[in-house]
Amino acid sequence: MSQFVVGLTGGIGSGKSTVSAIFEEFGIDVIDADIVARRVVEPGTPALMQIEQHFGSDYITAEGTLNRTKLRSLVFSNNDAKTWLNELLHPLIRKTLLADIEASTSPYSILVAPLLIENKLTRYVNRVLVVDIDERTQLARTLKRDPSSEDEVKSIIASQTSRENRRQHADDIVDNSLSDLSQLKQQLQNLHRLYLEFAGHQAS
Repeated sequence: MSQFVVGLTGGIGSGKSTVSAIFEEFGIDVIDADIVARRVVEPGTPALMQIEQHFGSDYITAEGTLNRTKLRSLVFSNNDAKTWLNELLHPLIRKTLLADIEASTSPYSILVAPLLIENKLTRYVNRVLVVDIDERTQLARTLKRDPSSEDEVKSIIASQTSRENRRQHADDIVDNSLSDLSQLKQQLQNLHRLYLEFAGHQAS
């Protein structure tokens, strides 16, 4: 792959979206696995039709879109459903991610993926950047922004790799435990300069 790629990951509620938005402010292309995952199941796509055939029309909304909340509840309580869905979607998501990275025109690109390590997407990146917070903060932030129950959020956290494993895979770690956006931006500005160097570009 010709493009220098930074893999951005972190647990649910860690602040990956905030971090990726700041990189976009720096003029860097962001390829988000969650957004790609939504694209491959848009109305009319073969994947959405297969999901409806397999799980039933209850998992499709009246508007013809995927009922994500209902499907998420199912896959976190049913391993067979989770395996089937992963086998359908992961190859489609991976193919689209790689195409989007190749199409990037910024000095380097950011690949945002909550399951970067678990799904072995690390093979497609040059460096791994982890957004790090403790589990208690992770839980509190997720409950504040999501309609999910505490048990569901805890189940999601448990299904992701551990904080320790994430840190072990990291080339760079950004601390997002504080609410100070300016401090976060400073950390990312320093990393941006570093990544420009690695990618063979000079910071302006």
